[in-house]
Amino acid sequence: MPKRAALKDIAQKVGVSTALVSYVLNNQEEEKRVGKEIAARIRQAAADLNYTPNQIARSLKTSKTHTIGVIVADIHYRFTSGVTKAIEAACQQLNYTVIYGSSNEDPAKFARLVHLLVDRQVDGLIIVPVMDCKKEIDYLHRHEIPFVLIDRIPPNVEANIISIDNVKAAHRSALHLAKTGHRRIAFVSYQSGLLNLAERKNGYLAALAEAGLSPDPALIKEIAGRRPADGVTDRVTDEVKQAIDDLLALSPACDSIFFATDTLAVEGLRHINALHIPVPERLGIVSFDESEAFELFYCPITRGRQPLADIGRIAVDTLIDTMHHPTTKKKVLLGTEFIIGKSCGET
Repeated sequence: MPKRAALKDIAQKVGVSTALVSYVLNNQEEEKRVGKEIAARIRQAAADLNYTPNQIARSLKTSKTHTIGVIVADIHYRFTSGVTKAIEAACQQLNYTVIYGSSNEDPAKFARLVHLLVDRQVDGLIIVPVMDCKKEIDYLHRHEIPFVLIDRIPPNVEANIISIDNVKAAHRSALHLAKTGHRRIAFVSYQSGLLNLAERKNGYLAALAEAGLSPDPALIKEIAGRRPADGVTDRVTDEVKQAIDDLLALSPACDSIFFATDTLAVEGLRHINALHIPVPERLGIVSFDESEAFELFYCPITRGRQPLADIGRIAVDTLIDTMHHPTTKKKVLLGTEFIIGKSCGET
């Protein structure tokens, strides 16, 4: 069995002290004022020698485990896979291991995951919050556990947050429907106390106002959707069907639908297709986010695209910054890309 590379081997290869190597591999080069060129050479030498840190020894010495806990809402969700891929890549560069947990939108499970990961002595947490999670956020603050919230913003919570500008993105989406000639623009979303969906609704309403359209409460459908993982059946499909049926039964009926999430859009398109309602001739469609399932639909769907890789990367950068500087306060709202298809009658 080949001898395991040690810090002194890297130091000899680069021609520096073992202390300097330790600073760089522990991500302290800025704090210790190590030059960028030297830091890059040290990391390259570590890679060339297949150096792997002895985490047990390191933990005993530094009280750090070099692990980061990540709590997501649904491990199968496209948003999750895109963001976690970027988190893993960023953590790997920094020699951090990632431990995942999925809350399945269940506040009780979310609470258990927070305490489990803290008990595992993770150095910090990246979290997609759920409803009613303020108690756990307060717990992390009280015990001085570094953490960053991503995607969703709970009300009345102080935290470092990486999200998108939901108001601006929703405003652009709904306004696009108005600009393509639609006047009875419906909005289908989830019921939620989280600010991201409330902001999407605000963006929709702002777009109507800019287009000179009066808001009609009958055109706004907010469904209860999936319940926590307590044995209750997922009711998204049935509730989306009912919402669309109600919108089409209005007099005058809606002529377009803005779906606040891609999961709602997929369920909605499935029902619209089953009803043989042509898109965009009869019904214009915009989805706030995109889904691989859109590729199977006969009409290219106009949709937003979130910067998933940027969210993951910036979340890791912010968490590391918070570990080194506990007073860090950061709220980053990223822009989204708008992909124009043909589902609104675009020419």
